Amino acid sequence: MAVTSAETARPLALVTGASSGIGYELAKLFAQDGYDLLIAADQPAIVEAKQSLEALGVQVTALQLDLSKVEAVDELYAAAAGRPIDALAANAGHGLGHAFLDQDWNDIMHVVNTNITGTIRLLYKVGAEMRTRGRGKILLTGSIAGLMPGSFQAVYNGTKAFVDSFSFALRNELKETDVSVTVLMPGPVDTEFFERADMLDTSVGQSKDKSDPADVAKTGYEAMKRGDGDVVAGLKNKIQAAMAAVTPQTALAEMHRGMAEPGSGKN
Repeated sequence: MAVTSAETARPLALVTGASSGIGYELAKLFAQDGYDLLIAADQPAIVEAKQSLEALGVQVTALQLDLSKVEAVDELYAAAAGRPIDALAANAGHGLGHAFLDQDWNDIMHVVNTNITGTIRLLYKVGAEMRTRGRGKILLTGSIAGLMPGSFQAVYNGTKAFVDSFSFALRNELKETDVSVTVLMPGPVDTEFFERADMLDTSVGQSKDKSDPADVAKTGYEAMKRGDGDVVAGLKNKIQAAMAAVTPQTALAEMHRGMAEPGSGKN
């Protein structure tokens, strides 16, 4: 069921990848701030997320969609039914482990089309609406993975490098408007990411030193509210991002291999 176009005192936030993890926590923060929600994910758990978020006293419309497909992105945007979208948290995305040449081509393209194509398709539609109205907030979930060559995670890191870069470019293009663009760059987060990416046997997949998705979401949400250009979640990740800026790419690729190569975990 689409969001109604009836007048409401509450603003509307669109959050993708909202069935769990960072996306769900972002949706919760919007709801706690009085936003109605239009949420989407490719997992059935989006229905449970809708029920939990409605308990916070806001209107929630949830769609289970594969946002790697252009028609699904268009369906999601149409579900706003002409109601202005005041904030967009483009969080949908997933990873893919193993060596590039050992991966299935369809899996590769699904990551590219979810993390890049679907994301910028949604931004193209929502961003244009915001620019016309002269206001809005955009939060992109990038990653510090975009700052380094992703050995055994090459496609994912490449897509996040695109998102990180794209966000800064779009922000600059919109700098004379009241539309802000913020990119959230977390490190490893304690979500279903590593299971879905088939990386549970890797060092990074087995690490106990992952960030809490609620903490990461709060960091990004507050940065978006301030209108910051970017934010790295967590002190350790800030240090890693700083190191990535001065470390040779070949060394970074070897470091990433140690974290992401299949079988690199201790168990």
